[in-house]
Amino acid sequence: MGKLIEELKQDIQYQHGMNACLNCGICTAVCPAAEVYDYSPREVMNICHQEDEEALIELLKSDKIWYCGQCFSCTPRCPRGNSAARVILALRRLSIRYGYFAESEKGRQQLFAKRVFGENLLKRGLTLLATNITPQNFPELGEFWEYYFEHMKEMREWWGVPMDLENSPGSHRIIPEKDMEELRAIYKATGALELMEAIEKGMEKKLGSKEEVEKYWQTWLETGDSRNYQLKKEKEEDK
Repeated sequence: MGKLIEELKQDIQYQHGMNACLNCGICTAVCPAAEVYDYSPREVMNICHQEDEEALIELLKSDKIWYCGQCFSCTPRCPRGNSAARVILALRRLSIRYGYFAESEKGRQQLFAKRVFGENLLKRGLTLLATNITPQNFPELGEFWEYYFEHMKEMREWWGVPMDLENSPGSHRIIPEKDMEELRAIYKATGALELMEAIEKGMEKKLGSKEEVEKYWQTWLETGDSRNYQLKKEKEEDK
């Protein structure tokens, strides 16, 4: 048995999610992501069940483990009590720890999850702030959101949900530092901080330098689409 297989089996999400798959395909049949992506939870479960190290590495490098929306539709419907969604969580952690996530376009988007949701949680205790949703990156929200974004502070005062006040109502409140310390302690104890750091290191290794990681990040900030950043290999092919 390979090292990665053994490590995967130690993950508590994998232990709770993988029992004895009979390859019935119900998980794929009910999966919303399988409707729109080249993705099959049954295929993922099969690869894990076969315990083929090379096949597992290819899976960890692929977009497939990032297509799952974690809706858990598969979990209550499996006749064997498996949970493909839980197995996916274990695979994602493994992919990040070994840097394989950076080999796929969807995997590289974990940098955004880390720098937006992860750092928001550590700094503010909330995953998403209204100030993160810029009209430039989300033009589909239209002119009403653009107006709100420009007049957010005064509008929230008028609504009675002021911004940046400790324990005020609404999603822009300041959470007391004592509570934030507890939250950060949970992140440290569960290994979440290590995973966040692994994302930065994995991206640096893939792109070649911290400067390139910042260019990748800036491309997303300016265009809202990470695919507008060209990897070194893609640049060479265009020459």
